[in-house]
Amino acid sequence: MSDHAPSAAGTAPEDALAAALSGDPGDPAGPAPGDAAAAARPRRSAATRAAILTAARDRFAADGYERATIRAIARDAGIDPSMVMRYYGNKAGLFAAASEIEVHAPDLTHHPREEAAARLVRHFLERWECDETFTAMMRVGVTNEAGAERMRGVFAEQIEPVLAAVCPVPEEAPTRAALVASQILGMALCRYVLHVPPAVGLSHDEVVAWLAPTIQRYLTAERP
Repeated sequence: MSDHAPSAAGTAPEDALAAALSGDPGDPAGPAPGDAAAAARPRRSAATRAAILTAARDRFAADGYERATIRAIARDAGIDPSMVMRYYGNKAGLFAAASEIEVHAPDLTHHPREEAAARLVRHFLERWECDETFTAMMRVGVTNEAGAERMRGVFAEQIEPVLAAVCPVPEEAPTRAALVASQILGMALCRYVLHVPPAVGLSHDEVVAWLAPTIQRYLTAERP
């Protein structure tokens, strides 16, 4: 089956078949008046989308972007492939949705400068452990270029400006940000993807105690 979005014409029968095969009751835009399933429909649609995104992250991580297929992702999610196309259009649209990450990086200028690194490390530990998207995208990022490019984009757009705000030498901000990433992403890889036992066994306080001094130097030291 093609990974490209179907044309607008002739999709209604496919949607009806997909709904029957997947257990999804129909158009997420809403039922006709009087439909007894109206209250359950948004909940089922949300569950279907969540299942698709989970399967997509796992499949992109395992096979890479080019080799992953809509059919395989649908099989992993336990639904008909046309449902994936219906919600996300094509593989590119699905990848964009599956790789959407909101870092919510803290504003380090609102705290004492010497606490910047500790706050940053603790923030990322909490984000990694409350949002499985981070771990999934780490796995995707180390297996294919599309995932790596997405991770680079997230870092440049959401993290680098936060770090630049506390950097004493503005022109060095990109280099310092890359050094910070080497520590934070390196720990994330060992702790959440590779499950290296000593890294997994460290408490949050221990991770902060080990990483923060080095990251603080990267952030605020005048020179190496």
